[in-house]
Amino acid sequence: MNRQLQDLIHLLDLETLEYNLFRGPSRDLGGRSVFGGQVIGQALVAASRTVERGIPHSLHAYFLRPGDMATPIVYEVDRVRDGNSFTTRRVQAIQFGQPILSMMASFQKEEPGLEHQVTMPEVPPPESLATEEALHEQWLAKAGSVPERVREALTRQLAIEFRRVQPWNPLAPEQREPRQYIWFRAAGRLPDDPMLHQCVLAYASDFNLLSTAMRPHGKSWFDPKMAVASIDHAVWFHRPLRADDWLLYAMDSPTAQSARGLSRGEIFDRQGRLVASIAQENLMRVLPQARS
Repeated sequence: MNRQLQDLIHLLDLETLEYNLFRGPSRDLGGRSVFGGQVIGQALVAASRTVERGIPHSLHAYFLRPGDMATPIVYEVDRVRDGNSFTTRRVQAIQFGQPILSMMASFQKEEPGLEHQVTMPEVPPPESLATEEALHEQWLAKAGSVPERVREALTRQLAIEFRRVQPWNPLAPEQREPRQYIWFRAAGRLPDDPMLHQCVLAYASDFNLLSTAMRPHGKSWFDPKMAVASIDHAVWFHRPLRADDWLLYAMDSPTAQSARGLSRGEIFDRQGRLVASIAQENLMRVLPQARS
């Protein structure tokens, strides 16, 4: 387990301040504000701390304001409903007295039922693909001089490992179809806590969706002429999973318009089981000076 994964586990172990009130630290991952996956993962932890029975089966979150990476986040949970089968929680992530994220999460008591799923795409195994570190080293060498912020973002070690089926260089973006396949897993063995694995998946699910919507336009989140951000994020958990085993993230973007792009994802384990589905709408605005 690398230091960043240990830190992620610490980030997800929220401090209890009061009944329905929790606090978690923030981290700088090289972006302009708190990474959205961190806030989603922590919000899901806060919700789960108030649920006695059931596991999360869905969450729907809106990003309302950029988060300050140097300031802890307070999570306020509203116990909306406790039912026999389903339990609902509303979570507000707060900094400086204002919400930066609002999320609804639903939990279900386990029960049997009818099952079907789509077929997992046929892609090369992760062991046959280049590591993210090797790709970043290659891209930086080709680019030569890049802003220090960009270099730090690409050389920063993460809590999640990625293996890209068809790598796409954000420093020299080409127009590609709005589709990509990426293997990912936690960078080390996680404790045998099913809830933690779901929260780590929720954290990791915010990586790479935005780039999927930008691919057909040959744009990158590093482009200073672009304003990019996550607007909302939804996760549906279908089956038990381990976030420290390789998972395939199959993403596509069916549309972009009005400075917004929609991205979707299906996450499969190595046995081909669909363990989660994701949807996210992103802001991808070309800044006015870039249009002239």
